[in-house]
This record gives sequence, structure tokens and C-alpha cells, in this order.
Amino acid sequence: MRAVIAEDSVLLRVGLVKVLEAVGYEVVAAVGDAEALLAAVEEHQPQVVVTDVRMPPSFTDEGVRAALLIRRQWPQVAMLLLSQYVEERYAADLLSSNTSGVGYLLKERVANVDDFVDALQRVAAGGTALDPEVVAQLLVRRHRDPLEKLTPRERDVLKLMAEGHSNAAIAEALVVSDSAVAKHISSIFTKLDLPAADATHRRVLAVLRFLGEG
Repeated sequence: MRAVIAEDSVLLRVGLVKVLEAVGYEVVAAVGDAEALLAAVEEHQPQVVVTDVRMPPSFTDEGVRAALLIRRQWPQVAMLLLSQYVEERYAADLLSSNTSGVGYLLKERVANVDDFVDALQRVAAGGTALDPEVVAQLLVRRHRDPLEKLTPRERDVLKLMAEGHSNAAIAEALVVSDSAVAKHISSIFTKLDLPAADATHRRVLAVLRFLGEG
């Protein structure tokens, strides 16, 4: 699987290359700014991009703006964003139209290679990986109707859904049965007044509602 890395810190960029190559990715480009990222994606058509949120020249939102452009032009490319701090607006912007193949992690997670690789693999496979700190802040700041209808346990389930966990992983994390998780998710769909549709689509809608975009 081809990957492009965009990170202005040379040390972190080299480290990311080594981690990705160690788990079987072909890193076709490793660049230090958003302009080079866009050029690399156009040239190499990678399956996954790992990019910093803030990059030269202004170190504000160049990385996330490049990621949004990539999502529009090459929607098949999975995107994993890295950030030094929790910046919920960027997470919400990235997820506003499509939660498939997208992730947002704090850079400190990269230090735990197993967790980082797990998140990367989940995103590359078309799933979602949101940093628990990002989800926690989104929950606090966007807690309003109809989310107020949810029980504490249902909010726990929705929080884990937003992080990208499967039903089985949620059951393991909360120490409950798979059937209990399924019942909680069904209740969440009902309380959020989500229309009947395929399970994957409603799951995405629930996460978007949680993020305040639905």
C-alpha cells in the first residue's frame, strides 16, 4: 500500500517513514509542506496520507486545508491527520462530509507505535480513528439536544463509535456483551431520530450528529 507523509519536523518525518515501512507500507514521498503534499498525492496517487495539521509557511492550517482538498479531489485516499494540540474545528471540518477513511490523532500517540499503527490500519481500511482527547472535548463542547436524551452509557458507546471502534471493540472496552452494544446503538439511532437505512450509513450519521455537523 502506497503512502505519502507530510510533516515539517525532519525527525518526526523520518520516524514516521520507518514506522510505516516496518509494517509494510511503501512510502512513495515524505515532504515538509502542504504544497509538496498536494504535488506528491497527484503524482503518486497513494492509498493513504499521513499529514501534520500545521505546516509552513504560516504553521496554522495548511495541512488540514490540503487534506480537505485531497478529500474533494481524491476521495479514495485515506487521511490520517496529526496535531500537537486538540483542535476540534479541524476534526469536525474533515469529518463534515465523509467519515470513511479518516483519522485525527494527537502527535503524542505516535510515541505508542502499536496504537498509532492500529489507528493507521483502521483508517487505511476505510474506518475512522479519532483521538480520545479530541472526542472528549467534542463531547463536552457539543453536548446539546438531542444528545441530551442519551443515557451516560449510550454516550460512552457513541464516544467509542466516534473514535472508530467496532461493536466488538466497544463491548470489550465497556465490559458488556455484543448484544448489549447493539441495543445501545439501536437506542442511540432512535433518540437521535436517524432515518432507517443501512447500519453503516446510520452509524456515520450518528457520529456526525455527535460532532455537531448533522
